[in-house]
Amino acid sequence: MALSQPFRSAATGKTPDLALDPAKGELTVRGCSIPENADKAYGPLMDALELYLGAPAARTRVVVELSYFNSSTAKYLLDLFKRIDDAHGAGITRAVLEWHHAASDLDMLEVGRDYQNLLEFPVKLVESGL
Repeated sequence: MALSQPFRSAATGKTPDLALDPAKGELTVRGCSIPENADKAYGPLMDALELYLGAPAARTRVVVELSYFNSSTAKYLLDLFKRIDDAHGAGITRAVLEWHHAASDLDMLEVGRDYQNLLEFPVKLVESGL
């Protein structure tokens, strides 16, 4: 089974905008992520990702533009990236992660570097005006 329609969860005061467009092969996470219940916030996206990875686009672009995130979000991001990493490694899709960070946010830059070391697929560090 494949994801046939785009998935979207609009941002709230504590959760980011989450979107997965199977036609474009693009997953985006934008905003601030400090959910009280990370499973409720990220579970639907993880389910949509599993469907998407059943028949993904040839190329999958993951764009993360977070101003801040908590430790429960970090767990879900790593799980999400690992699933994409597995698909990339199996040749199912060619993935790239664009990790956006503000020029002055050295913590967010360091997290992006950590993902570069943890993942097999390319991670591009993008300085932006977050």
